[in-house]
Amino acid sequence: MDPVLNPYAPGAGQRPPELAGRDSELIAFDVVLERIIKGRSARSLVLTGLRGVGKTVLLNALRSAAVRAGWGTGKLEAKPDQPLRRPLSAALHVAIRELGGAHPEDTAQVLGVLKSFAQKEAPTAKLRDRWQPGIGVPAVSGRADSGDIEIDLVELFSDVGGLAADTGRGIAVFLDEMQDLAPDDVSALCAACHELSQNGLPLVVVGAGLPHLPALLSASKSYSERLFRYARIDRLDRTAADRALQSPAQDEDAEFTPEALEAMYRVTAGYPYFIQAYGKAVWDIAPCSPITADDVAMAAPEAELAVGFFGSRFERATPAEREYLHAMAAAAMPPAEPTPDSGCGPVAEPESVPTAVVAEHLGRKPQSLSPARDALLKKGLIYSGERGRIAFTVPHFGRYLRSQGAEL
Repeated sequence: MDPVLNPYAPGAGQRPPELAGRDSELIAFDVVLERIIKGRSARSLVLTGLRGVGKTVLLNALRSAAVRAGWGTGKLEAKPDQPLRRPLSAALHVAIRELGGAHPEDTAQVLGVLKSFAQKEAPTAKLRDRWQPGIGVPAVSGRADSGDIEIDLVELFSDVGGLAADTGRGIAVFLDEMQDLAPDDVSALCAACHELSQNGLPLVVVGAGLPHLPALLSASKSYSERLFRYARIDRLDRTAADRALQSPAQDEDAEFTPEALEAMYRVTAGYPYFIQAYGKAVWDIAPCSPITADDVAMAAPEAELAVGFFGSRFERATPAEREYLHAMAAAAMPPAEPTPDSGCGPVAEPESVPTAVVAEHLGRKPQSLSPARDALLKKGLIYSGERGRIAFTVPHFGRYLRSQGAEL
């Protein structure tokens, strides 16, 4: 097969050629946009799921839907140890510019408030870290500049939402890696969204993060369970997975045999990133169309996955953290894993394992492992959805670690 024509795209956040299995989320968001413009109530949205299930891709698709509806949009990615104020200001600046409108004086007023909000850096911020936003209007004092992020964000969202209402359109803020927000920023964001919902203003927040994100929001504000609509983004079913493979191939006058599709689902388990990675590897090795089960077996895409998806993450861990990851993998091992040629379907690992069991595998007390566990949580390699239990943020990570064994 011609590698130049390879249609598959296993990149981080890169939209696949066929966005299969996400129609219900796209349709539901279109309804949200229409309801808000008509003055009807609609909750902000939070997408959750493991890495590699396509949260960022879906977030970008939802943003495109908002743009098509004439909304102003802005996107940011939360990062550990980075305050929300600066990246949110940049995202809202873009959204207000996209919104436009026939109210230049009101727009200038809101941009002045945004500039004031952006420049209210923490007193301890170093000079080189201070940001001068490219907003060509004077800062407006006395609004969104108290220095308290919760007070300021409530006031800012109210003003931005009011501007959007005056133009008869809306503003949508898309926030990726939402679980990396600092606790004060999470609390402020929840409070601001609560104010928006009470006043019916046309500003919506769409967040995406790891599976424990709802627990973080709930711990910050108890009403967050009613404030957001949560959508769990998971692996694709067999029909959607086949479509994700077949449609791009057919666009290049190629196809998969039924046996090849069955083999692909067996090795990918329906995870969108794996579908793209295995699809790319199989296309490059297959001599011609149709792509067969033998081609799937020969592609051996684990090497690509080890470097691009598993290995790069594992390299970020220290020796002590790697030891902890291996113990997690051992604790999460299913009763019987299939061999590559056994013909068995995907083996589901437990969603989480007790920290006490991990400690037992290492012959250590759970308290002594807290530094390694906390570091892995901060690096985003594992997460804790409930007290006393942990899980990998990457699907099949446990299987990968067990397959590598002592080599790592």
